[in-house]
Amino acid sequence: MDPNEVSEGLTVAVETAGGLVIEYGMSAIGAIVLFIVGRIIAGWSRSRLTKVLTKAGTDVSLVPFFASMIYYLILGIVLVAVLNLFGIETTSLIAIFASAGLAVGLALQGTLSNFAAGVMLLIFRPIRVGDFVEVAGQAGTVKEITIFNTIMHTGDNVLIVIPNGAVYGDVVKNYSYNDTRRIDLVMGIGYGDDIGQAIQIIERVVTGDSRTFTDPAPVIAVAELGDSSVNLVVRPWCNASDYWALRWDLTRKLKEELEAGGCNIPYPQSDVHIVEMPSS
Repeated sequence: MDPNEVSEGLTVAVETAGGLVIEYGMSAIGAIVLFIVGRIIAGWSRSRLTKVLTKAGTDVSLVPFFASMIYYLILGIVLVAVLNLFGIETTSLIAIFASAGLAVGLALQGTLSNFAAGVMLLIFRPIRVGDFVEVAGQAGTVKEITIFNTIMHTGDNVLIVIPNGAVYGDVVKNYSYNDTRRIDLVMGIGYGDDIGQAIQIIERVVTGDSRTFTDPAPVIAVAELGDSSVNLVVRPWCNASDYWALRWDLTRKLKEELEAGGCNIPYPQSDVHIVEMPSS
């Protein structure tokens, strides 16, 4: 082989390799710079949107959701731009991702169901962060609503994580949704006690507490004639924040005042009649 031809071939190869290194090297540097800048912009946008939504008084359940959505949306746009720098046809790539997404979606139906339920919870907001709720057989205070799960803390500070599908597909009892609540108590008095006097005592105790409302007025009435007591319903209204403290205080005060007024607080009892049988 002619040494000149070999030399020319090596020169061409070196020039070609150098051109490729320069071309793709610049593309790689540009892609890295673009990705870093895009990530900075995405982080700044998420932080900025969080501050704007918080300042605007947006529900705390929605703020992290929208902030995360804008963050990943910008990152997705940056990724497409990076692929374009390398000359990759993004249209066909998106079609491949769509097909793969369909396959993954079929395999992760439960996860996608939780995602869809999470979106519905954030849109319709039957529960909010800070609410005390009962759902899916669990009761506790909502601490966070994520895309896939609802996180609650029970009264004894136990963490409960419930899939959003179970939350949205079940009956929700939200004890914090309304500002006011009604307390339902049943007080039993003996059959020999004066019902009118008992009602006066109960009314004095209930209206004497400043936490009970006068409008609507408390309901005090004879509910039923039980096996061993006359049962009176006591139903005052109060602020939701005062519910448990007022309920406990009224239960104790009503018991003490009824006894002090001469009323008996009966307990279940039975009358036994013995009949003597004649001797055979």
